[in-house]
Amino acid sequence: MRNKDWVSCVLRHEAGLPVPYNLSLSPPARRRLAEHYGPGEIEDILGLPLRMRGTSSIKPLYASPQEFGPTARDEWGVVWTTSEIDRGSPIAPPITSPDLRGFTFPDPAAPHRFEGIAAWCGRHRDNYAILWIGDLWERATFLCGMENLLLWLALEPAFVHALLEGIADYVLRTLEILIGRFAFDGVALSDDYGTQRGMLISPEAWRLFIRPHPARIFARAKDAGKTVFLHSCGNVRPIVPDLVDLGLDILHPIQPEAMDIGELKREFGRHLSFCGGLGTQDLMVRASPVEVRAEVRRLKRAMGVAGGYILESGITLQADVPLTNMLAMIEEAQLRTVQRPHCGTG
Repeated sequence: MRNKDWVSCVLRHEAGLPVPYNLSLSPPARRRLAEHYGPGEIEDILGLPLRMRGTSSIKPLYASPQEFGPTARDEWGVVWTTSEIDRGSPIAPPITSPDLRGFTFPDPAAPHRFEGIAAWCGRHRDNYAILWIGDLWERATFLCGMENLLLWLALEPAFVHALLEGIADYVLRTLEILIGRFAFDGVALSDDYGTQRGMLISPEAWRLFIRPHPARIFARAKDAGKTVFLHSCGNVRPIVPDLVDLGLDILHPIQPEAMDIGELKREFGRHLSFCGGLGTQDLMVRASPVEVRAEVRRLKRAMGVAGGYILESGITLQADVPLTNMLAMIEEAQLRTVQRPHCGTG
């Protein structure tokens, strides 16, 4: 059975299957694993069944200071710090007043955005291939600054509606191009809505300002037969029923420090799949390899019941995670996943 079929069966909630796992790596974590495993792509070396990439940007997610200098500007006009260890921070938002006059949205059809995607999709035709298509609220925070955006949400709602609609149109155009040109299995939206203890805005404000846009995006992706994956850090429990209603397939990264992931599985596990759940704030940083292995086993038993679960860390593995703990996670995750599962692939 191909990895693609394995993940497809898990996402259909078929019981009795090994739990697949995935890795999300910052540059230091990737370098550490590369030193351990040797030349080649870590994902290929480990045979990960799920593969993800996005469109290209003039400022990559991880922009090195050696290549870009201390700052880099993206297509949207946002200036970021650069870093050797993480994605940096947005420090100069281009929208400084609640007015879109004078702001130009980037071209979603710019040729550089789609370079290499066809070859990548071809290489991963036997894996479950998901393409990142962009962000919404998260992009708005980069463009305006979090403080300004929250202020304008209350004082300038028409501006916020217009900004989010423009961003959503960009994402939808990206989606249309990807659907029309490439063969892949799913799309992913990155759109953080949560803090550690709750949501950045009220659930009611989320439903008023944000929900209509993932509704459009998810519907178009589902019409094209694509799985829909949403990354949203923090506690998003109040809107999980909304996400199910919108047709979301996979919620990521289900941080155990922010939500009761077992409760999510019990309440929504028949309708929603989960990817993530392995604690990174304390467990992966400070626990022993033995404790990491024990938690991986627990998650596979508890979250993998009746399918609908892909094991992964609760956030990207950062520079502070010891190699011994990354290896403990990987080795325990691989146990019983090397079997050749059999299920109806439709």
